[in-house]
Amino acid sequence: MGDEGGHERDQRGESRKERVDRELIELLNELRVALPGVQVLFAFLFTVPFSSGFERMTDMQRGWYFVTLVATVAASALLMAPTSYHRLTFREGTSEKERMLRTVNGFAIAGIAMLDLAIGGAVFVAGDMLYGAWPAAGVAAAVGVVTGWLWFGLPLTRRGRDR
Repeated sequence: MGDEGGHERDQRGESRKERVDRELIELLNELRVALPGVQVLFAFLFTVPFSSGFERMTDMQRGWYFVTLVATVAASALLMAPTSYHRLTFREGTSEKERMLRTVNGFAIAGIAMLDLAIGGAVFVAGDMLYGAWPAAGVAAAVGVVTGWLWFGLPLTRRGRDR
């Protein structure tokens, strides 16, 4: 829309540079909300192998535990990547910042998807140990559907309707 300096104004009254800066700040603020949840889940999952009940876990439970741990690692990496990307490309100009925003937006979405899987996995492992596989699978599926709808379905449905 505008030049590299971003002096032309859009319908919000923002220059290109102001819009890109605002969008980056919004993204980083959103990540500040998600990251503590990922960190708490990660910390919890790291304590599980050292707890007294870990040796009672079946091979299937250990497998699901490990998948959940890996999903949490992936969520952590993807949700922290925007900060690193921003730091390493700091002061590269508005065009680079726009490219970075497109890239890290994908990281954030993928990180949220991995967090959804990790939460469902944690619910399944805990539920399986307490109540058995079938009740745990039902509750984990319900958690996955609810969080998937809230985090993806609802926003995408509304975006589709608004277009």
